[in-house]
Amino acid sequence: MNNNHGILHAPPYTKRLLVLVTACLIQGGALAEEKSEAPSITVTAEPIVDGEAPDRTAVDAAVVKRSRAATSDTASLLENVTGVMTYGAGGVSSLPVIHGLADDRLRIKVDGMDLISACGNHMNPPLSYIDPTSVNNAQVFAGITPVSVGGDSIGGAILVDSPEPEFAQPGAGLLQKGEGGATFRSNGNVRGGNVKATLANESISLTYRGSTIKADDYKAGGAFKPAGPAAAGRDWLEADEVGYTYYDSTNHALDLGLRNGNHLFELTLGLHDISDQGYPNQRMDMTGNDSTQINLGYKGEFDCGSLDARAYREHTRHKMQFGDDKLFWYGSNAGAPNPDCVPCTPSPGMNGCAAGMPMDTEGDNRGLTIKTDIALSLRDMLRVGGEVQRYRLDDWWEPSGKGMWPDTFLNINDGQRDRLALFAEWEAQWDPQWLTQFGVRGERVSMDTGEVQGYNATYAAEAAAFNTADRDKTDNNLDLTALARFTPERNRSIEFGYARKTRSPNLYERYAWSTGGMAMRMINMAGDGNGYVGNLDLEPEIAHTLSATFDWHAADGEDWGLKLTPYFTYVDDYIDAKRCSSANSNCGGANQTATDAFVYLQFVNQSARLYGLDISGHYPLAKGTRFGRFTARGALSYVRGENRDTGDNLYNMMPLNLKLAVEQQYGGWTNSLEAELVDNKSDVSSVRNELETDSYALLHLRSSYEWKQLRLDLGVENLFDKFYNHPLAGAYVGQGKTMSGTGVPWGIAVPGMGRSLYAGVNYSF
Repeated sequence: MNNNHGILHAPPYTKRLLVLVTACLIQGGALAEEKSEAPSITVTAEPIVDGEAPDRTAVDAAVVKRSRAATSDTASLLENVTGVMTYGAGGVSSLPVIHGLADDRLRIKVDGMDLISACGNHMNPPLSYIDPTSVNNAQVFAGITPVSVGGDSIGGAILVDSPEPEFAQPGAGLLQKGEGGATFRSNGNVRGGNVKATLANESISLTYRGSTIKADDYKAGGAFKPAGPAAAGRDWLEADEVGYTYYDSTNHALDLGLRNGNHLFELTLGLHDISDQGYPNQRMDMTGNDSTQINLGYKGEFDCGSLDARAYREHTRHKMQFGDDKLFWYGSNAGAPNPDCVPCTPSPGMNGCAAGMPMDTEGDNRGLTIKTDIALSLRDMLRVGGEVQRYRLDDWWEPSGKGMWPDTFLNINDGQRDRLALFAEWEAQWDPQWLTQFGVRGERVSMDTGEVQGYNATYAAEAAAFNTADRDKTDNNLDLTALARFTPERNRSIEFGYARKTRSPNLYERYAWSTGGMAMRMINMAGDGNGYVGNLDLEPEIAHTLSATFDWHAADGEDWGLKLTPYFTYVDDYIDAKRCSSANSNCGGANQTATDAFVYLQFVNQSARLYGLDISGHYPLAKGTRFGRFTARGALSYVRGENRDTGDNLYNMMPLNLKLAVEQQYGGWTNSLEAELVDNKSDVSSVRNELETDSYALLHLRSSYEWKQLRLDLGVENLFDKFYNHPLAGAYVGQGKTMSGTGVPWGIAVPGMGRSLYAGVNYSF
């Protein structure tokens, strides 16, 4: 495989473009240095402010602050954006969904880094690497995502950033500041803390950020299964306890900022440690996830525009194993329950011992991005840039006996996925009423993997077939966007456009190779309890999206507002699933016809369409009363997904849902009463035997008080302790002998959390 796709090997037209951009920046820097000797031309056009950026929703900073005490999961902060939901997973690792498209179909960047989940179950998604207390701002691009924001995705983009470096004001001396906070939530006994400290002068800034959070299993709003593992004779888990929802996560970051005039350099060193995290919708649990990150960024302002560059490296060491309750079933030579969870070591000739199922993953992710904004005129802005990403993945499973020995199972061996992208985007403010944006992005995705092996001769035939196949794959992808915004008056606008977006398969979708039952159940990014095998013949997904946003609002943009967004997406070569067919008995006749069991599936290309509607708004109910200001808020979302080849429904589509709230602001107090109403989910994926869920209504009460340096957050989630199954939480496989079905049976969805009281305090100094 040829991995030399760097800048030095770029096509001639690419080199010419880079030369022109470099010349512009050098000329701009020279003019800045010599402006005492020669005049320079300064563009004085008023820039497009953040709130007006095309097809972008900024998550309200005040909402982020209020939500931190109620969640340990950064992805859940985005649920305040209409059309954004989350797939259920670990307590700090849910997967965001935009208009029915999730996970790798979204471009997710944390502090400018394109992070990749290094796990066959996607237990370590990008947003699990930043704690909610470290989030300074978040942006969501749904539908018509600009090519400058990112590629290799079809559903939108999410950008989450920690605070930028702070510097002392000129002549103010040394800046010394910090903050500390603590959080507690009753359901799951969640306890956590966070600290931040900054020391800076006018040109150098040093900041440390740290956080830790720990939780036990949470309780549902009522009993939903028998207490303890089936037939175990021990009450490990209570009847209303959602097994394997515990977690323990710690994050550290050290930021160094250097400022010189219009130039800012930033170096961030990050350490992320999730020592334990259970997964109620996966057969394995995370027993360790260590990530180290080095992130170097530069931002500069020049006479002809700006330059933004970033280089990063992220290394992940990820481990999976059964938690105690599941290991209870796997520690005995005879295959019977082992009350003491004593592991054993296999030896040659013994095929009855199982010390659980250790699984290890190592990922190495390196990237370089560069983007420049060039002001061509008062009207026109040109954005050009490129990205290079080099990703390596190894996924191996040590022998542990009971059919899993004597060799190490190589699931992904020296997996390689490299991306090279170039883009250009032209944005024009034709007049105060019309703005347009056109973009083109070319991307080359190169993938390969080494030879594999199974535990023993049982896997030899499939391994040999995979090893002799052509595994070197290269996709040449093209993205196009066209967007316009018309603002006839200050209180109304319409934004509409078209996007062609492309995503290449991930390493597991292409290279997971075994149809062995255990091996397939270890490949599951959906949380549906089924097993999956890859497909070397997969083609990239190509999505065509039409979207429009009608926006009515008060002239000041604050008093009242109403937004309506219809959208339609058609996807060629959508990566869905079909029941697998092979010589392996797992893929036999019973697998083809099963309707009330977990099944075995293969990733395949088919066609799909998704369409839906988002409506959101706010309106003042009362102002200037003796009890403050009262505002009504509401958000409604509907999405429908269909497989056009089979007529089946797409998996994990959120049913019609509505959020209503009344908010009071009185002095330093902000109080709200929120209702969450969700329709029943009956449009389910039959090929996956997806579970239906009933409709439900929840009530939440929240209160925040901010006074000088102190902030206090209090609230009650699910006030009436309502039992419900979240439509996107997946199938419950969180206890018992999860591999062979002697634990909780098929047909139980993961329940949502029952009543939980929370409190958070933060003090700045």
